[in-house]
Amino acid sequence: MRPGVIPKFLGLSAALAGLIGAAFTAPASAGDRAADPPAAASTTLSAEAVAAPATFTHPGVGVSRPQLDFVRGKVQANAAPWKAAHDQMMGSKYASLSRVPKPRAVVECGSYSNPNNGCTDEREDAIAAYTTALAWYITRDDRYAKKSIELMDAWSNTIRDHTNSNAPLQTAWAGSSWPKAAEIIKYTYTSWPNSGRFSTMLRNVYLPEIINGSNSNGNWELSMNEAAIGIAVHLEDKAAYDKTVGRFRNRVPAFIYLPSDGALPRTVPGSGLDTRDEIVGYWHNQSTFMQGLAQETCRDLTHTGYGLSAISHVAETSRIQGQDLYPEVGDRLRHAFGLHTKYQNGEPVPGNLCGGSLKDNLGPISEVAFNALGNRLGNAMSNTQQYTERLRPQGTNNLFVAWETLTHANNPA
Repeated sequence: MRPGVIPKFLGLSAALAGLIGAAFTAPASAGDRAADPPAAASTTLSAEAVAAPATFTHPGVGVSRPQLDFVRGKVQANAAPWKAAHDQMMGSKYASLSRVPKPRAVVECGSYSNPNNGCTDEREDAIAAYTTALAWYITRDDRYAKKSIELMDAWSNTIRDHTNSNAPLQTAWAGSSWPKAAEIIKYTYTSWPNSGRFSTMLRNVYLPEIINGSNSNGNWELSMNEAAIGIAVHLEDKAAYDKTVGRFRNRVPAFIYLPSDGALPRTVPGSGLDTRDEIVGYWHNQSTFMQGLAQETCRDLTHTGYGLSAISHVAETSRIQGQDLYPEVGDRLRHAFGLHTKYQNGEPVPGNLCGGSLKDNLGPISEVAFNALGNRLGNAMSNTQQYTERLRPQGTNNLFVAWETLTHANNPA
């Protein structure tokens, strides 16, 4: 067991949750408004795993070709908010054509990246590979495609392992950006001779570290789900896709609470912790469970945002692949964004929520979910909309989120 990793999940069967639910009452709070209209997305999670698509769609990790074409047209037309978002991206260090990759054979990352032996370099080179791939697609300046390839080739020729306590999370964060870059380059650029070596890197170095999940806070496993599904799509690995979706469908209900869960939040099956005190402790000592509360809300909003972002990314990739998970996770995601953005927008935090104080900020993580649930599915998401539009253009968190106002704002594709 790596240091700093919670040794086991909370295990609570659906039947036991129902019995406990009869003994406790669970106060609900609004998601985006005091009384939202009926949701366009269902809360029901089927026990049956979603099968991988018969044929994978490429590019198809996080963003599709129709979405990219929509963005390219808007940037060329100097339309808002895409032009400002594009300018923000192109002015960042990640779009620099003079960037020199810094690959390592072994990336060592301890808790909170201490030690930090290649951790920042790897994450930022991966974001830069994705950034320059986007820049290539939008500008059709092949210098950006070549820079993306240079970055991916440098790491695929070098890295062999991730070590220390944060290895799974580090692998997940970098592994979320690499396949997004690779999908764009492999399927829209003319030539990438070492694409096979890059795929081998994803299969041998990244996938084994993340495919089996994590016994830590929810943002860990959700980020691991995100990286694993992206890698599975790029590798066209149906078994890895199915396994990842299965873990995702267990983890999401254990990360976001709805009153329909009963008095206590749901937990990952087989976790082995089944008392109220254990569950409250796992939810960072929050004993009042309200609609949209996340397992890490009372830890801080930043880690909560990592989890919510990863959920939206997995769902978006599944939608592109024709196996849409939004109808299953949409209500939880919608209410989670509604609850958290309400307080990010300035509403006072009630005393029964984290002692009346929330720490840190969600960050630039709302565009994908808001576009999917608010724009495409037509749910009323006033709090999330206010938060999203106030932060535009949403840039990068320098970990695994990048340029989502550019790629997903009001994107109908």
